[in-house]
Amino acid sequence: MGDMANAACMADGFDKIQKLPDPVPGCPNFRRVPGFKVYCCGQPTIAGFEAALTKVCGDKYPKDGPIIWFNLRQEPDVYVNGEPICARPPNKIGEYAELGNVTRDSAKADEEEFIKVIEGRAKENAGKLKFVDINKAEKEIEVKEVVTLSNVIEGLKAKFPGLVHMRIPVCNSAAPLETDFDILVKTLIGTNINTPVIINDQVGLSRATTGCVAACLFKEFQISASFEGLVETVPGVNLDLLKMDRYKMDPAKDPLFRGEFEVVKELVASLKDGDAAKNECDKVIDKNGTPKTGGTGIKQLRENIAESKLSYEIMDDAAQAFLKMKIMDNIHKYYYLILFTAYMREAADLAREAVADEKKGELTLAGGRCAIPGDQLKLSKKFVQFVDENPKLRDLVETGKGNLQWERDIPQAALSNLENLAATDFKANLGKIIHDIYQTAHLMFSDMPQGDHKKRAKYRFASKTLMRILPPAKKTEVEGLIAGNAMTMDLYEILGKCTWAVPK
Repeated sequence: MGDMANAACMADGFDKIQKLPDPVPGCPNFRRVPGFKVYCCGQPTIAGFEAALTKVCGDKYPKDGPIIWFNLRQEPDVYVNGEPICARPPNKIGEYAELGNVTRDSAKADEEEFIKVIEGRAKENAGKLKFVDINKAEKEIEVKEVVTLSNVIEGLKAKFPGLVHMRIPVCNSAAPLETDFDILVKTLIGTNINTPVIINDQVGLSRATTGCVAACLFKEFQISASFEGLVETVPGVNLDLLKMDRYKMDPAKDPLFRGEFEVVKELVASLKDGDAAKNECDKVIDKNGTPKTGGTGIKQLRENIAESKLSYEIMDDAAQAFLKMKIMDNIHKYYYLILFTAYMREAADLAREAVADEKKGELTLAGGRCAIPGDQLKLSKKFVQFVDENPKLRDLVETGKGNLQWERDIPQAALSNLENLAATDFKANLGKIIHDIYQTAHLMFSDMPQGDHKKRAKYRFASKTLMRILPPAKKTEVEGLIAGNAMTMDLYEILGKCTWAVPK
């Protein structure tokens, strides 16, 4: 990010940040992923850090045991009177901000500079600091204590000496970098299956959920590589019931809600056991999603794409341009999570095969199967190397993530009818044209529930369809007015231009 001297101070917390029941004081949206010792949350206060760690340990896990905490934020954070305040460019105030190429080292350097800026501003303002909330409302607070996030973590280690805090700054919408996945894996290698993993962003939404999915996939790797041999020795256990790759979603769901995007289909076809990798990834995504799909969270990374696509149809052109980029970024993220799943599945197979001969005797069970402790698992290659072996997959997502039907196709018979009416006598047939456009829209959008969204979708369709069939001279005139910002592509404005006569 850089330029701390001109950075705005923005409070991380805000009114209604808590979106889930049963809050942990000071740790927004804290929850556990069902079936995994993986936890998700927003940026805690100093007291919130301790409350979350105490809840994770409970009365069974030792407070001096290893605990891994990943912070996925790009912004540097400083704690003023125990509350987190982040640095933002003045033009990027709000819940989310994409700050470009931020690394762990640059975030830490910015943090050290940011605390100096805060101390200087407070000194110049009689010990008070001016800051804004996510709604740009200006506030002021008397500064009693200022401490960097790094020093907050060091202070926590007095009670939780096994705490490891790792920063992996990632963007909000698109996938983490391939190297980001490798940093997460490198941090988790050598830990036990029951080692708690906590992941935060500002609110506990998209970035933290993405990180939790990746952490759960690593836990799945540990389970697969460590316990498969052990489970097979237990009489009466149906191993198929434990396999995540047998997961099946409701076939009645819309294909987009099932993640059946064209680029994802191509990825699945390109991977060894691609269907199994997608199934396992979808199961983990659902566990990290909302209660509707079996999770405890706020964001459903796969279904959120489909929901955004439905919203796309009812938005104006400027909003559509923004949402289109967001949808493509989220498809990019979903694509990479499936690819990472394939990598972890291959790693599990290789880890079982990589056990040294002298070790196999110690780890071999009575039935001849090998069971490797989770903290002894090794990886033979990085995720970056895995993708390097399949470089075309990088190009595939870049060219294919926008391969969606962004607008509904008007049936050819209906279009031919409208074009014929327009060509025969546009003005005389205008009433019939508008009637038939809306009759077509009624049929095309019959799947949408009644309400304002449906009305807006039909209205936008009518505006674009009328524009499409205008007589050539009138169409050229209207396009020129739109280009010159003299009018918009609005049904009533177009009708007005077509029916208004110049006074003689």
